[in-house]
Amino acid sequence: MVFAHNLRNNIGIEQIYKFLNKEKSVLINRIKKLNDYEQELNKCSKCGLCQAQCPIFEYTKNECCVSRGIFAMLLGIVKKELSMSKTIHSYLNKCLKCGKCSASCPAGIDACQIINTANAQYSNQCIAGKLAEIFFSSYIFSNIIKFFRFFTKPFRKKFVSFAKTPQKVLYFKGCVNEISPTTENNLTKILKNCDIEIIEKDFECCGLPLLSEGCATQFQKNAQLNIEKIKNSGCKIVVTDCASCQSTLLDYEKYIEDFKWDDVKFINWGEIIAKQNTKFKFKKHLKVTFHKPCHLKNDDFIEKILKNCENIEYIKMENYDDCCGFAGSFAIKNRKISQKISHKKALNIRKTETDYVITTCPSCILGLYQGLFKDKNYRTKPITLIDFLAKAKIIKQ
Repeated sequence: MVFAHNLRNNIGIEQIYKFLNKEKSVLINRIKKLNDYEQELNKCSKCGLCQAQCPIFEYTKNECCVSRGIFAMLLGIVKKELSMSKTIHSYLNKCLKCGKCSASCPAGIDACQIINTANAQYSNQCIAGKLAEIFFSSYIFSNIIKFFRFFTKPFRKKFVSFAKTPQKVLYFKGCVNEISPTTENNLTKILKNCDIEIIEKDFECCGLPLLSEGCATQFQKNAQLNIEKIKNSGCKIVVTDCASCQSTLLDYEKYIEDFKWDDVKFINWGEIIAKQNTKFKFKKHLKVTFHKPCHLKNDDFIEKILKNCENIEYIKMENYDDCCGFAGSFAIKNRKISQKISHKKALNIRKTETDYVITTCPSCILGLYQGLFKDKNYRTKPITLIDFLAKAKIIKQ
């Protein structure tokens, strides 16, 4: 408490926070508040289907960690029967945002959306939330990404299309791949001579880490900048290298009032590669399995691609779409639960006896490593789809 008091008075957190959140331009439509979801919260019939799907309840057996329990508390806040407390916030932080509960909800309630909005309301009233907003501001976090983008530019191979009438796609790079040129360089190899033209823009972070930490104001700013760049590009197809980025860009419609993407389509590189019908030849026989990230909208492409891979045997994992347990800052705030979920995933991977577990989310790589290390499974290596395919010789396009 004394430390927080000194932060507020000696460093002037409030003054820094207000300065960084000065509006330099008119923001797009208002971002939604918790009160806007009262009707949604009232829809919950407390049927308990979310409990059966929740990975957190499996380990905690705590009803307050389940969507229906969280909805009851949040409805109390909306009706001013409860106040947003540290205890309620701790339950919000125990949500993986895996979406399992929403997928099984008869009323179609989007729990992740409501929990993220509630988290922002709490963060706006505490020192930790203001510190997070400062870190994720365009003055700090965005400049860190821009620094890596500038520093790694000489090491990035330029994609060149020789097709007469290439299809234009806009490439939205995830923050991980802005820092490292590996994925971009591997894409250049895989998509060589394909009939597409890649358009690049200097995007801001999609905003998922900001949502997780309750930085609603900076999330809205990032969304505005990204929306403007996407619309001004003239491209109708936006392709991502991260399942979480794809999901968050689509979710701009959920968090911002009266905003729609119209005819813009968001896909991942796997869908592009599958459509190109590219053939890959690996030097030796390999067994692989696939982990579907929670945020991946479509995974039809994976089997199509692997069928075009010579010397590759695909073994479908049991519960291949279960969460890896990482979920960004969740792994730090809830370390023990995160490790248990990762370990369960690792046990299913071990049953496949494969050389690689492929995924399409850089963050999932960390969750898979966490589980495999705890399981002492040193045989199976987590790898992104792009990095895996780059190991092969491309024999036909």
